Amino acid sequence: MPRHDPAPRSSIANPHAWARFRAIMRWMTLLGIACVIGALAYLRAGGTPMTAQIVIATALGVFLTVLVGTGLMSLIFLSHGSGHDEQVEDPFDERP
Repeated sequence: MPRHDPAPRSSIANPHAWARFRAIMRWMTLLGIACVIGALAYLRAGGTPMTAQIVIATALGVFLTVLVGTGLMSLIFLSHGSGHDEQVEDPFDERP
């Protein structure tokens, strides 16, 4: 018979883990902006005609790619720091 998930504890919302997550995302936002500037400089140095569509597509593509990649990685740190990793039970673990 399936077991119900236990109710989450209130101590999971660790303020230190959330503060670290926000700090990491602030730095990664700055890194994303630097990557956009670098990508646009690279395109301009290569002689690519810089139309508005190319600038917008490059800026959004590079910035969102950096934020999604680093955001997912920082969620791993948040999960570990907030105590979610300790609550996981392996249903196939046969140890007593």
